[in-house]
Amino acid sequence: MTGVAIVCGVLLVILGVAGYVYGLTEGHASPTALIPAAFGIAIIVLAYIGRARESLRMHMMHVAVLLGLLGFIFPAGRVIANYATFSMSAATVSQLAMSLICLVFVVLSVRSFIDARRRRLTD
Repeated sequence: MTGVAIVCGVLLVILGVAGYVYGLTEGHASPTALIPAAFGIAIIVLAYIGRARESLRMHMMHVAVLLGLLGFIFPAGRVIANYATFSMSAATVSQLAMSLICLVFVVLSVRSFIDARRRRLTD
């Protein structure tokens, strides 16, 4: 599961950096474009801690999934709140992409947690 967390974290970092660079090229860069990168870095760090310390893996992955859930809810909520004035701006695309990446991460993580629980119960 740590591998999935790292991949999703890297995707979020790429999304954040790409959004910021795009803003620089358009002349209106905003530090808020780096929010996906911050989430991605946090998820990557948690995954690496989980890999390094077996005793902390479960706890680190649960925190990572909580971050993923927040990374889904907040940008999706902003897109929904701004539905009346919806436009396919770079910010909207970034918010949708962050929500999608985080949703996939949360779903895969929950499936992994359920499978791990079933394996523990049958052992």
